[in-house]
Amino acid sequence: MADNDETLTMDKVVSLAKRRGFVFQSSEIYGGQSGAWDYGPLGIELKNRIQRFWWKEMTQLHDDIVGLDAAILMHPMVWEASGHVANFTDPLVDCKKCKQRFRADLMPEDKLARKECPECGGELTDTRKFNLMFKTNIGPVDDGSGLIYLRPETAQGIYVNYKNIVQSNRMKIPFGIAQVGKAFRNEIVTKNFIFRTCEFEQMEMQYFVKPGDDVKFFDYWREQRWAYYQKLGVRMERLRWHQHGPGELAHYAKDAYDIEYEFPMGWKELEGVHNRSDYDLTQHQKFSGKDLQYIDQENNNERFVPYIIETSAGLTRQLLMLLCDAYEDQKVADKGNDDDWRTVLHFHPELAPVTVAVLPLMKKDGLAELAREIRGNLKEDYATDYDQSGAIGRRYRRQDEAGTPYCVTIDYQTKEDGTVTVRDRDSMEQVRVNKDELQEHLRSRIRNYGRK
Repeated sequence: MADNDETLTMDKVVSLAKRRGFVFQSSEIYGGQSGAWDYGPLGIELKNRIQRFWWKEMTQLHDDIVGLDAAILMHPMVWEASGHVANFTDPLVDCKKCKQRFRADLMPEDKLARKECPECGGELTDTRKFNLMFKTNIGPVDDGSGLIYLRPETAQGIYVNYKNIVQSNRMKIPFGIAQVGKAFRNEIVTKNFIFRTCEFEQMEMQYFVKPGDDVKFFDYWREQRWAYYQKLGVRMERLRWHQHGPGELAHYAKDAYDIEYEFPMGWKELEGVHNRSDYDLTQHQKFSGKDLQYIDQENNNERFVPYIIETSAGLTRQLLMLLCDAYEDQKVADKGNDDDWRTVLHFHPELAPVTVAVLPLMKKDGLAELAREIRGNLKEDYATDYDQSGAIGRRYRRQDEAGTPYCVTIDYQTKEDGTVTVRDRDSMEQVRVNKDELQEHLRSRIRNYGRK
């Protein structure tokens, strides 16, 4: 049900996400597992569509980018070389009284200086470094010799396979390698629903360029990534760039920008575009002893270690962004003293978990059978839903909450002249279309979609 207040809050998003089967708390019947979430029927469909949209953008629309799926478990020396063992840390403090833990860099400076707990006022411990990587053991004996890590990022799997892909696929610089996969970070504090979690999925692309061309391609990929969000149908006024200052730059970065989105909890990072210089391949070359230079056969066999331009986005963070961006409590009409409101998710049709809902006006008189036949014809091309329970207005509202762009209603006129009613989610306008022309009508609407 819609809340009669147009202000967007995280509580509204979380409530809708659970109510409609987008996201559930992991292990909820046991009290829940902090920092972990499960994606329900609508959530996994939305997540898969975001992933496919990103993958098409990177690989299908760019002739010089190929894909990879690297293992989660990698040789522990990978993380020595990358700097994660030494540098992948957050500053941690504990409260001696209430036992809560805090990231020191996110605490109010005055309370940190006084060593005062922001929750209970108790005394804080000294600040210490906390490594964010999850450790586990590989092999039958847990004696420390089988130490291995769950990867904290997907990028290193691309770097250690870079030479394999150059040789097997005859790639020529500049070229990119794209990957989508799980990553794990032992966060001190997980918060804001699925924004910061211990288990998440990344969508990363590493673009290998000749030294000296890095600035040009860094600017190019900034433009490309901004254009991607325009294609997603995001309200662009809610996006902005943030350049990392000297104190913010990671140890590997020559330059870095974040695309930030205005979430209900404020402006937060959505995606990073980084100029990583030649740091990563130089480190892996040093630690592995393998030659990772690129040989430019078209330029007198010139050898060099490529620079890398990285685009790194969180898949689940984009899902949260799209839920927030699409969400609206909308006043539809006045009915005396009782205002009529609806909750609607304005997903782009290519991202919506359900594209078309088929609704027979009545269960009887052959309307249900006709509706199932029409749904069967749509299934090959669209994600469909079928709903025959309750008043048609209530069914429209249920589909609005799920973000379904189009509802097709089968009524008694359908039996007479073969036409159906197509209802648009955003405008709520309805038009009659012959059922034999329905697929082409939907294709045209999706192709020309623009959020009002």
